Amino acid sequence: ILAAMPERAVSTLNKPDTVLELTLRPSLFSEFTGQPKVKERLEIAVAAAKKRGEPLDHILLNGPPGLGKTTLANILAKSMGASLKSTSGPTIEKAGDPAPTPPPNPLPQGEGESAREVSPARREEDAAEASLRPQTLAEFVGQQASRENLAVFIQAARARGEALDHVLLHGPPGLGKTTLAQIVARELGVGFRATSGPVIQRAGDLAAILTNLQPRDVLFIDEIHRLQPAIEEVLYPAMEDFQLDLIIGEGPAARSVRIDLHAFTLVGATTRAGLLATPLRDRFGIPLRLVFYTPAELELIVRRGAEKLGVTLTRDGAVEIARRSRGTPRIAGRLLRRVRDFAAVAGTAEVDRAAADAALNRLEVDRLGLDAMDRRYLRRIAEHHAGGPVGVETLAAALAEARDTLEDVVEPFLIQEGLVLRTSRGRMLGEPGWRHLDLPPPSRSPDQLDLLRGAAQPEHE
Repeated sequence: ILAAMPERAVSTLNKPDTVLELTLRPSLFSEFTGQPKVKERLEIAVAAAKKRGEPLDHILLNGPPGLGKTTLANILAKSMGASLKSTSGPTIEKAGDPAPTPPPNPLPQGEGESAREVSPARREEDAAEASLRPQTLAEFVGQQASRENLAVFIQAARARGEALDHVLLHGPPGLGKTTLAQIVARELGVGFRATSGPVIQRAGDLAAILTNLQPRDVLFIDEIHRLQPAIEEVLYPAMEDFQLDLIIGEGPAARSVRIDLHAFTLVGATTRAGLLATPLRDRFGIPLRLVFYTPAELELIVRRGAEKLGVTLTRDGAVEIARRSRGTPRIAGRLLRRVRDFAAVAGTAEVDRAAADAALNRLEVDRLGLDAMDRRYLRRIAEHHAGGPVGVETLAAALAEARDTLEDVVEPFLIQEGLVLRTSRGRMLGEPGWRHLDLPPPSRSPDQLDLLRGAAQPEHE
């Protein structure tokens, strides 16, 4: 990088630093130095998109400042033969503001989480998964107990000609809550309206949605735990009595107005059911918890997805993708699309286990579904702290990540698999973690083992 600077900076010595920086930026992938794995994955994605004649999937560039995120965005636009329109988050005050780029997805994202291929958080590129979603309960794979119970409730509601009782879907992200909500509306043969908790800012917004519902319609609210308390109060009578209580006017002239609503079904989805207010949670007559999928269920999902995407995928290739998907269909679909990119660029007619393994290794997703960030976290505890215990603040400083990112993004899956133990003294590496890193666990101190054994035993005469 430094060697190339004098050639580019000869005519810019008297220009401001910002202009000089723009002049020094590379304009092609071949000129971009560093970030070899990121650059390779972007080149593959660009080549695959151009070969299929499709737009490039949405991309999130995540990392410390000054590493070339804006430069890579410029290179991507030039590589696709497209123009680049740029803005920044703080400049977009509200969804209605005119901006050179579309407004961001209103669904909440975990900060730093969506940059990972194995993140269950929804990304904009996952809009392509709509074509992979099942359309009926019969097509839905997994969640057998919840699916069978839901089928009974839907059949009973249709037989009575009534609206289905309100449904609460809760569980980790990426398990099919939105898909199930759409299936409920389709099985009932009614309309479907969708929104999310953070989007509803005022009681009037909720009133506008509720008054436009037709009899027995399904209203889906994602991230319902993020509703404001004042809006929850408006929702209570609407759920119980199908009536809306509104205050019109201010001061002495204010008056209460009650509006009758059509009977409807509210389907709420949340990843954090514990944050729901108890009065709101108790008003859902059908609470359903979604659990992680088995490898066999994910294999079937991957094979169906490959058929819809037009990818020739062998059974062992589907197994390889499924077992690295962390029990989450959204991750399985994302990995399948990335494997398809590698196969398209390499000219592979059939994706078998070897082709899937090679593509996933280039994505740095190992046999357990761990990515580079997970392995950095494990190795830090193993190599620098002798397996722990070590505090999360120390790990956050060492890995240059925010504490919230470690606790909400990295640690949940590692703790679930027993790779990391979360104790009162700090984080420790579990035996599965040592085995996964192919490192021998440190021997425990004999003094600690014999702490209680050294006590003298009372002698009996």
